[in-house]
Amino acid sequence: MRAPHRWQLRSRSIDLGTRTFIMGVVNVTPDSFSEGGRFFEPQAAIAHALQLLDEGADILDIGGESTRPGTFVLSDERRDKPVVSEDEELRRVMPVIEGVLKARPEAIVSADTYKSSVARRAVEAGAEIVNDVSAFQWDAAMASTCAELRCGVVLMHTRGRPTEWRHLPADADIAKLVIRDLADRVQLALDHGVAREHIVLDPGFGFGKKFDENYPLLAHLDRLQQLGFPLLAGTSRKSFIGRTIGKRRGGEDAPPADRLYGSLAAMVASILAGAHIVRVHDVKPAIEVAAVSDEVLNQLSS
Repeated sequence: MRAPHRWQLRSRSIDLGTRTFIMGVVNVTPDSFSEGGRFFEPQAAIAHALQLLDEGADILDIGGESTRPGTFVLSDERRDKPVVSEDEELRRVMPVIEGVLKARPEAIVSADTYKSSVARRAVEAGAEIVNDVSAFQWDAAMASTCAELRCGVVLMHTRGRPTEWRHLPADADIAKLVIRDLADRVQLALDHGVAREHIVLDPGFGFGKKFDENYPLLAHLDRLQQLGFPLLAGTSRKSFIGRTIGKRRGGEDAPPADRLYGSLAAMVASILAGAHIVRVHDVKPAIEVAAVSDEVLNQLSS
């Protein structure tokens, strides 16, 4: 079952629940784990983004900093510094956001950033959504900034920081942990003035989870519906999928480029568990798979 929601963005609202919305990934980085920098140059990134729209993407998620394990992130408690400065991130993403919206003014653009200054510039340029992988943890000004901008927000669950992920202890009930932590982040958002109708939640597959914690989280994703918000699931090309494929083949983890079918299988599981939006690298096959998954889900709810 998948509850209906109306998601309020910066300048418009979208109805979620009757079908799965597809969020296409545009990584404007030289070190993306999935694309390896193929779309680092602005014109290449713009062309890729427009192709994803032509393939049917409902939302484009444009980001300029990799948050793969081992990277440093901004911290008030520690002296970690972001690998990508504010100025560099803006230099990477702003030409792409502006170029996409110039070519397709109707496009729904999401800014994938945890920096409030980048979020502000992106929304002022026309982005409708801020997708914060830290759920307002890594920049103390992000919650109030998003409240002021009145944009859509995605609060993603992560445990600790990328430098710490490999050393975090396993949790016996990862779904319970994610529910508890996201409830705390939602309350912080509300306390800073972010309206409920602007919020979507993401369980953060692969972010601060052990390899074998992702499958229990995926299997029990439906439990997150108790929080009362739309859900976004991003399983595309994640490492836990590569490890499973590698085990089946009897060898090393499958590289990101070989994780399409496993990613689609995980996407189906997330849709049947209630995900309203899926974040994907491969839009065209995702749309076809989501269409079939939606028909099954509609039969289950009829």
